[in-house]
Amino acid sequence: MDMLMPIHTETNECQDCYKCVRGCPVKAIRIENGSARVMYEHCLFCGHCVQVCPVGAKRVRFDTIRARQLLTLRPAVWFSLAPSWVSEFPGVSEGQIVQALRRLGFAGVSETALGAEIVSQAAAGLMNEDQARRIFISTACPAVVNYIEKFLPRLVPSLTALASPVIAHARLLRSLHGDNIGIVFASPCIAKKGEADALPGTLDIALTFRELADWFTREHIDPAALTPGEDDRFMPARAASGRLYPIDGGMLAGIRSGTAVTDAAMMAFSGLSQIREVLSGLEDLPGTQPLFLELLACEGGCINGPQSVQKGAIARKRLTAILAARAGGTASAPHAAAIPETDASLDYSSQAPEERQISDDEIRTAMRSIGKYGTKDELNCSGCGYDCCRDFARALVLGNAERDMCVSWMRKLAQKKANALIRTMPSGIVIADEGLRIVECNSRFASIMGKDIEELFEAKPGLEGASLEKIVPFHKLFSSVLEIGEDIQDRDIRYNNSILHVSIFSIERHRFVGAILADVTTPSVRKDQVIRKARQVIQKNLATVQKIAYLLGENAAETEVMLDSIVESFRPEREHENGEEKP
Repeated sequence: MDMLMPIHTETNECQDCYKCVRGCPVKAIRIENGSARVMYEHCLFCGHCVQVCPVGAKRVRFDTIRARQLLTLRPAVWFSLAPSWVSEFPGVSEGQIVQALRRLGFAGVSETALGAEIVSQAAAGLMNEDQARRIFISTACPAVVNYIEKFLPRLVPSLTALASPVIAHARLLRSLHGDNIGIVFASPCIAKKGEADALPGTLDIALTFRELADWFTREHIDPAALTPGEDDRFMPARAASGRLYPIDGGMLAGIRSGTAVTDAAMMAFSGLSQIREVLSGLEDLPGTQPLFLELLACEGGCINGPQSVQKGAIARKRLTAILAARAGGTASAPHAAAIPETDASLDYSSQAPEERQISDDEIRTAMRSIGKYGTKDELNCSGCGYDCCRDFARALVLGNAERDMCVSWMRKLAQKKANALIRTMPSGIVIADEGLRIVECNSRFASIMGKDIEELFEAKPGLEGASLEKIVPFHKLFSSVLEIGEDIQDRDIRYNNSILHVSIFSIERHRFVGAILADVTTPSVRKDQVIRKARQVIQKNLATVQKIAYLLGENAAETEVMLDSIVESFRPEREHENGEEKP
């Protein structure tokens, strides 16, 4: 299935960052075993997941090979060039881009903007004819059409029954050059690939500008370096107002310039997040005036499409499109003579995917599974990629999400595991912050520190906020690790007639420090110490057998030190002060 879709999902390369879920306006992403997969029945092919994926696990289908094959299979293949090309190939003239495309093997190049002008005229005529209709929603953007067909089927009747500019343009080219020609289109849009797949008899292949730029590079063609000839021009004529279509409001300008329209209110909106808000309240429109909505999925219009080669600089791109439209002149006599009447109609229907109904009990069960027992637990932080905890719970019920996507739940789970581990460890554990305030400790630490601290621990488990300086006499060692950042390992310290084996380590450099303490004078620990140090003696002796003549003296000295240490651990040494390091 992936190979037939405009966007590929490489789950083996995916990481559990959930950026694609967060970026997808309709949450058409399923998480399985930590990897994200596109749910094509929900996908708008808007390209947000491709743009935000940090490892490139979401990829646009590459169709250049198919386009090259088409050049060999058809007697002539024409190229339909989206009007946003002027902002994608800055400094390249019309003649240069036409010659570059002809060098790739295309019989001719025509502006998709001609199809836009056909759609503008048809839209104006539709509004004049159907004056009883209240809402007209443009169908120039396939991602918007996908959104309405799949998620707002009640608004499908409000879609203008008109084809997109590229489909109208493809029909125009076939009426001029015959049905046997091939047609390849290029734009910054991913959703156009799905449109071409849905109408293969009209538009053969839709490329992105990135694919086209890559094709030029592979063929060693630099459009800006070419010298165009007299035949290097757009056919059958240059477009005018249609060149404004890639910017928001461009279609409205084209409708107004071509035909006198009724007093319908006309509005333009771009960006799926804004479009979702715009379409949410259409049922309660005030007054009786008809409303025409030009909707483009990409913020700023097609000039900011997901597969734009030139990213950002929307103001510059917008101005470039406006200047290109002015250079094209007006859609008057030359266009009327060159462009035959072309059918721009196209029907739309609901494509809403089937989803089972989810009960409130299922939502509550899913919420409890991630530690959400009431509204006060619903942080709605969007860390999982969903707008709120309840939306995430619905995804859990549908099997589109996993519990470990919930950041707050995972944090609490990790804290519970850490606390359980700390509580059950036989050694004393303490964690402190840069102010030497205790963050967490276990009961063993409190018992090692003495009866008073043990009683305090019973009253306040964990001793959170208590001053380490008042509890631990050797607190300067903690300060040293915090300041320098170097751990202190296996240090023996005399405390209350006991020997503490202490390791102090940095948890977060200069911010948090932890320590493990063991009283090596207790019988069980002494036994472990005897066994461990005796084994060290044996290993040292075995290691030196083959070089006894050389190492005898050194080995004997090390053996004596180890045995002295063993004896030392069994002998109470009152000559050292409490809290001082054992020499």
